Amino acid sequence: MPLLNTITTPYAEAFLQVASTRKEVDQVVDQAKALLSLWHDCPELSEAMASPVLEVESKKAALEKLFGNQVTPSFLNLLKLLADRQRIGFLDAVLERMLELYREQRNIALATVTSASVLTEDQQSDLLKKVKTVAGSDNLEINLEVDPALIGGFVVTVGSKVIDASLAGQVRRLGLTLSKVS
Repeated sequence: MPLLNTITTPYAEAFLQVASTRKEVDQVVDQAKALLSLWHDCPELSEAMASPVLEVESKKAALEKLFGNQVTPSFLNLLKLLADRQRIGFLDAVLERMLELYREQRNIALATVTSASVLTEDQQSDLLKKVKTVAGSDNLEINLEVDPALIGGFVVTVGSKVIDASLAGQVRRLGLTLSKVS
């Protein structure tokens, strides 16, 4: 088990167990996704929370002010516990591990679809059907990302399976083929 998992797994498992006992797992999962998005979109927040310069009580007060009305009491307790134990810098890893455990418990496959441009509703629907076939499961969670560097098309990742239907991927494969011919 990687070192980071030895730190994050106990927190993630305990948090899921508490949320399950309180029958708020789905709510907590949605809140975790929203908080992760904010955590990644606002590096100033994550850096400030990870800073050893700020006192624990200041971090807890800031967390309560920022998220007190946005998350369940058990979620707020997790945030404060991580601050108390000087682990708030690992919040994203704890939440990501918790989401992994949640998906494992519910047999949910995670697929990441990276496209060159934003997909329309019809494109998303068609792609969802195809990704379900690749994943071998109807129980699927999809993360949509946009990367203009793909030029056109998309890349689908489900577990260790990768389907590269991007223009950049086709150019790369063509280049490899041409280099073998020379």
